[in-house]
Amino acid sequence: MNQALLEALRLIESTVRQRDVDELFSALENPANEVEEFIFSASYFFTQKHPELQLSKQVKAQLERLWIFPGLCDVHVHLREPGFEYKETIASGTLAAAQGGFTDVCAMPNLDPVPDNLEHLQLELDAIKKDAHVNVYPYGSITVGEEGRELADLEAMAPYVVGYSDDGRGVPTPELMRAAQKCAARGDKVIAAHLEDEDLRAGGYIHQGGYCAAHGHEGIPSAAEYEQLKRDLELVRETDCKYHVCHASTKETFALIREAKAEGLDVSCEVAPHYLVLTHDQLEENGLFKMNPPLREREDQAAAIAALVDGTVDMIATDHAPHTLEEKSRGLKESAMGIIGLQTAFPLLYTHYVCEGHISLPRLLQLMGNNPRRRFGLPAPTGYSVWCLDEEYEVNPDSFAGKGRNTPFRGWRLHGRCLATVLADDKVGAGAGEAGGASGARAAKAGELGEAGQRVYEFVEQA
Repeated sequence: MNQALLEALRLIESTVRQRDVDELFSALENPANEVEEFIFSASYFFTQKHPELQLSKQVKAQLERLWIFPGLCDVHVHLREPGFEYKETIASGTLAAAQGGFTDVCAMPNLDPVPDNLEHLQLELDAIKKDAHVNVYPYGSITVGEEGRELADLEAMAPYVVGYSDDGRGVPTPELMRAAQKCAARGDKVIAAHLEDEDLRAGGYIHQGGYCAAHGHEGIPSAAEYEQLKRDLELVRETDCKYHVCHASTKETFALIREAKAEGLDVSCEVAPHYLVLTHDQLEENGLFKMNPPLREREDQAAAIAALVDGTVDMIATDHAPHTLEEKSRGLKESAMGIIGLQTAFPLLYTHYVCEGHISLPRLLQLMGNNPRRRFGLPAPTGYSVWCLDEEYEVNPDSFAGKGRNTPFRGWRLHGRCLATVLADDKVGAGAGEAGGASGARAAKAGELGEAGQRVYEFVEQA
């Protein structure tokens, strides 16, 4: 291990305070501001704020390679607990989040039991309080059991959830969606919609395109997504609900969202990294390429990129969906839907979008931090992450924290490695001490950033 790198990392961990994180976060708060990326440089931080420190040449050289970012925020993750702990747990999933630089995540409700009332939600809240390594904000479901027949107890759950979603399934009827939107509007909560018309999907499991036809698969037409969006936007005009589109993926979806925003509707959307770097053309007969929505056409990806650049896309969300490798080894037809994304999200987009000049580094930080927090009413980060951006490395999911290994990006060459994520320990649930053996993480007692009580997760053994 590089001793100078370790010294530089420990120097950052002992010096950065909450006011420093607040300053960086505030600089990004106005999307219209032109933020200079050098303010996130660790070398700049010590030169400007701590010139009195006498640092060795070796440590100075390492600081020039390191960057300090306000903690990232992902509003779309699947932590699988309660009910599917063999795939992921609150503990393992939030450790994966820390490895990806995230200090805040929002957990989707496709659990067992589904958090559709206070009793069921409390099971998840208890697990979060006991085992979370980063801040976790749960969703409540829109319908009972996510079955699309009866509205869940939205009002009772409102004080404890970040919003409502039936992620994994579309809400089937306009009557149910209207009732959900009205209830959410009364409580000032967000409806996070998984757009999928089951009648239009008609049993499909990959995108209805050239690969599907050539290989004898059943396809999901783009209309299964955007036709339900048309319905829901008509309801938003009636209810004035805060409406958010999960994992937007079709060119028609992005066009509809752009038009809705121009109209003044309270609409937002997210896009997942895999739709920005993969298309239907890159499909393989491999369950690691199966997700929902499916990988779309090049034209859809081009529309996603245009929407990312012009501001139609509000945020990046990973849709982190861990499964066992056995569940993903059954081919495209029979494998489970979804891939993991917490550890690869920032590196993928930094490599393919920042380094290639499509967006700036500050813009990426806004998409992965400020914007999701603002939309979902989440607090400013009480932590930060430390990154090395210049080193190219090969993605190796065997080194990932968390249980999931189901990624199509194994072997990809990327820039951007998270070396540490640091949080004020009294801001998150108990249980950090259990993390050390699995990840090299270390934790201290409760306290503030820069003091003995912060919670520190280091991943330098992969560097």
